[in-house]
Amino acid sequence: MKISHIEHLGIAVKSIEEALPYYENVLGLKCYNIETVEDQKVRTAFLKVGDTKIELLEPTSPESTIAKFIEKKGMGVHHIAFAVEDGVANALAECEEKGIQIIDKAPRKGAEGLNIAFLHPKSTQGVLTELCEC
Repeated sequence: MKISHIEHLGIAVKSIEEALPYYENVLGLKCYNIETVEDQKVRTAFLKVGDTKIELLEPTSPESTIAKFIEKKGMGVHHIAFAVEDGVANALAECEEKGIQIIDKAPRKGAEGLNIAFLHPKSTQGVLTELCEC
């Protein structure tokens, strides 16, 4: 697997509207996209820091994984996403061959139309890891 860069850092928030003033007014970042990913029950907002993005993740349902994360751990860093050059499906196969527990058996569509898949934190040193097609 060839990782080209950190694609984004996912940050769980209760409300994008409440979180954005910190990122925009204090840190001076600019939100350039807000969208809802229905099948993941999440609303996302993206901000750029150089070539890396910050993805704010707001649950749209109490059953969403983000709602459960916030309930268990509180708001904060949820995952790190890496851009892979050789395709998410190939990266998943390689990870599985190396004994990494995968969450997604195949790539799926995520925010911004990217093909994504997640690796389980139980086998990634406690960090939920997302692979993104660049």
